[in-house]
Amino acid sequence: MSSSPPLISIVLPVHNQADHIERLVRDYVSELQKVPAPYELLLVENASRDESLAVCRRLETELPCVRVVSSEKGGWGRAVRLGLASVEGDVICYTNSARTSPEDLVICLLYAVAYGGIVVKANRKIRENWRRRLGSLLFNIECRTLFDLSNWDVNGTPKVFPRSFDKLLQLQRVDDLIDTEFCVLCRKHDYPMIEVPIFSTRRHGGRSTTGYGSALRLYWGAAALWRKGDWLARQSA
Repeated sequence: MSSSPPLISIVLPVHNQADHIERLVRDYVSELQKVPAPYELLLVENASRDESLAVCRRLETELPCVRVVSSEKGGWGRAVRLGLASVEGDVICYTNSARTSPEDLVICLLYAVAYGGIVVKANRKIRENWRRRLGSLLFNIECRTLFDLSNWDVNGTPKVFPRSFDKLLQLQRVDDLIDTEFCVLCRKHDYPMIEVPIFSTRRHGGRSTTGYGSALRLYWGAAALWRKGDWLARQSA
């Protein structure tokens, strides 16, 4: 007797995306018909200054697969953690809704459903310009060196994992370094991982919050995370 397919929970942080989030969510719903499993979309409205929350609430009333939670405080990591604490699925995904195409989301989910028991994450192969390419290269070299990682796109999303990899539900960072923490924990606990090459670069709308200041905070933060050895010991307990 075949077992029922797993419930997939997809966490989508939303920040100042009122101009495109409705279109994108409806495109996700259409493309997700290709995944042979039930799913939920959890929209985590993240301290937006536009009408994002109102749009998300309307989608919640119109689409049965959509739920909404909201955070008064900002931060990519905070939104991801709030989403992970609220989902019900057996397979869990979080991704950057401003950049992830419906096709790329579905590809990563199909890998996760087909193989099971693995972490699936995107590996973005192209950046918009040479500055982003250089910045990403330097950050990933830093993370590979400090934490003995094999990843070449630590921050790449979607990231998909089974609920049984419970250490990934205990992420602590509230900032952009949550993706570094995620990869470090996968390495520490021997969670098998595959990286799916992603070639799309289009941003759906809004403005990126990544600049020179945030990039420097990432470089400095990764080094500080490495120096703080007691953090990793607590996470490993």
